[in-house]
Amino acid sequence: APFFVTRFREALFHYSSLFDMCDTNLTREDPMRVMFEKEFYGREIMNVVACEGTERVERPESYKQWQARAVRAGFRQLPVEKELVQKLKLMVESGYTSKEFDVDQDGNWLLQGWKGRIVYASSTWVPM
Repeated sequence: APFFVTRFREALFHYSSLFDMCDTNLTREDPMRVMFEKEFYGREIMNVVACEGTERVERPESYKQWQARAVRAGFRQLPVEKELVQKLKLMVESGYTSKEFDVDQDGNWLLQGWKGRIVYASSTWVPM
């Protein structure tokens, strides 16, 4: 998002979901969690909030915004295999005690959610 307040709000919602997910599944003292939050989330948040232009490499934007970027850059999206989505759904349902995780599909996007909010979207692209 080009405007700071909008970008900050989007980042706040995105990272709040990620921290909530961590709180539900790991203790705050867990060494792996502490390292992960510092090395990944901390750096990403700093980049989103403090950097502009080419210095900003993290962009917690919607997958629809990323789709528009990729198309403008000359890429086309490949389909997601429905069997893969079903397999991942079964893995999430059987492997996590929390029912707040979600896996879904929207067109050619594989969506991963937490408490109804999409936190990650994955897809495959090739040059046109």
